[in-house]
Amino acid sequence: MRKTFLPYALHWIDDEDIAEVVKVLKSDWITTGPKIKEFEGSVCDYVNCKYGVAVNSGTSALDIAVASLRLKSGEVITTPFTFAATANAILFNGLKPVFADIKKDTYNIDPEEIKRKVTSETRAIIYVDFAGQPCDIKEIQEIAQKHNLYLIEDAAHALGAEYEGKKVGGFADVTEFSFHPVKHITTGEGGMCVTNDEELKERMRMLRNHGIDTGARERYGTHVDASWAYDLKFLSRNYRITDFQAALGISQLKKIESFIKRRQEIARIYNKAFADIPEITTQHVKPNIRHVWHLYTILLKNVDRDKFFRLMRKKNIGVNVHYIPVYKHSFYRSYNYGEECFSITEDVFQRIVTLPLFPRMTEEDVLDVVKAVEESIAELKT
Repeated sequence: MRKTFLPYALHWIDDEDIAEVVKVLKSDWITTGPKIKEFEGSVCDYVNCKYGVAVNSGTSALDIAVASLRLKSGEVITTPFTFAATANAILFNGLKPVFADIKKDTYNIDPEEIKRKVTSETRAIIYVDFAGQPCDIKEIQEIAQKHNLYLIEDAAHALGAEYEGKKVGGFADVTEFSFHPVKHITTGEGGMCVTNDEELKERMRMLRNHGIDTGARERYGTHVDASWAYDLKFLSRNYRITDFQAALGISQLKKIESFIKRRQEIARIYNKAFADIPEITTQHVKPNIRHVWHLYTILLKNVDRDKFFRLMRKKNIGVNVHYIPVYKHSFYRSYNYGEECFSITEDVFQRIVTLPLFPRMTEEDVLDVVKAVEESIAELKT
């Protein structure tokens, strides 16, 4: 057994990152300043998208993404196998979440199930790239085009992922990224929406700042055209991110490819180690994508998941479970979605476990996880 606890995820901040943050803290602008625009540009360049709107969390990004569509009523189809923030953003904007079941091999939303859930009330689809593997985007785009629906890609797990050779970020009307410490890069807390639609970009920039049409730099900056005037055009909240967070994000983004490479290396070790264990099923990886492995999950067969979870924790391996289906939460039970309608989600949830995976893991860490998995399964079988 390990002597120290190994979490399922951990950020990696080095001296270069810290130095960039310190520079901003010593500057005149520590929020709503030039580093935010620079960060937005860096992410847009990386994902090949025109416009970025940085905010204080991935959850805030989801909220302004939905709000920017200006939908007064109706339904939005999404996956139940996600963090609750995805569905919450729909409710916050006066719309109804409609859940479509997932695919049994990738755990992403099933396009065939989306088709079954489309009605005259459907206004949009939010698809989630579970664990860092893009959804069946082409099929989802075809559904959206047929029924004139908006698309939002929840790519909180998938910065750097690719679909048919193209990075996620430009496939949907709006794509959302998260920069929480467990994600591919971090700004502490933070998120961003990217889009190729200038009108949506302008709305989202106002929505992150109370719905006001100008920012602090336009009103208080030193340039000759600065003015005190501003107008509140939308009802919104304060979702602004700071400049020192943006500086951290810029520095982190420079290392993202090395982070992704290490995640992929660890995933390959796991895949090889578990390939011949009949009690384990690993996530299927489609051939037309680049998986960036935000999470590494296994499905257990003929092994009690909760007992396995406890054994692994006793061995100091910080396993986790992603996710409790949204409709199982107390708040959502009042909507009576019916668990029997989501047979694949139910089966996956009962058997899934998330194993540690993050770039700072050493070879010894990875082998500790493999050994603990093998030992735990052997103990439960006997």
